[in-house]
Amino acid sequence: MNERAGNAQSRVHDRALLLHGSKRNEMLTLAEIEQYGLDSFADADYVSIYGMPPREWYRHGIRLLGRTAVECTRDVLGDRIGLDVASVAARMPSNQLVVIDPFAGSCNTLFWILRHLSNSEGIAFESDPQVFELTHRNLATLDQRIELVHGDYVRLLEERHVPEDRGIVAFVAPPWGTALDEVQGLDLRLTTPPISEVIEQIVRQFPKRNILLAAQVYEKVSAPSLTQVQTRLDWTELRIYDINEKGRNHGILLGTKRWAPR
Repeated sequence: MNERAGNAQSRVHDRALLLHGSKRNEMLTLAEIEQYGLDSFADADYVSIYGMPPREWYRHGIRLLGRTAVECTRDVLGDRIGLDVASVAARMPSNQLVVIDPFAGSCNTLFWILRHLSNSEGIAFESDPQVFELTHRNLATLDQRIELVHGDYVRLLEERHVPEDRGIVAFVAPPWGTALDEVQGLDLRLTTPPISEVIEQIVRQFPKRNILLAAQVYEKVSAPSLTQVQTRLDWTELRIYDINEKGRNHGILLGTKRWAPR
């Protein structure tokens, strides 16, 4: 049952309702965004994105679907990911970088990575037309230097020309959906598509480039699925962030191909 005690008309705004329930494809009101934060994390400002708390970004015209509110990387996590990606990217043999996000969603992680990689350019792909339209509009409102393209990441990667002197940074975060079980953890083989499949596609598309990959993970990850990803890379490091998520912390798996940090 997904109702608040003592008030049958007021539903609990949690992951189940926003990601898998009736709010999945609905544009959320500010009250719903804040209620999700309160019900799930006791924090009305939990869904802070683009460097702003909900009340501020909503006032600027930013809008999110229910599923995007759940799956987006909020600011405190996006900032940490951006810092860690930049710390490793600083040791890449390539001085000029292209940052690719094959599953754009809100683009908030790419927003933060670019903040910490000031001399790079950002490209994001989004296959869902509804998410694409909202994010495209949001980025235009923010005047962001991100090229957002609508379509399937495999086709768009194949069509994308990146100058030979550019290193590749890829943020790999396909939708988790049912791949995340808060008891069993995150199975990287069950994301849509599987993370190892995305990594193989990127490595195949840029066969001579230095590549830095960053995959968003959960504090508990299925060991076999983690090994499956790590064996495809030359160097990896798992970092879990303790940012007061009440036992639901996220992290990042950093990995490289054709080079290793020194």
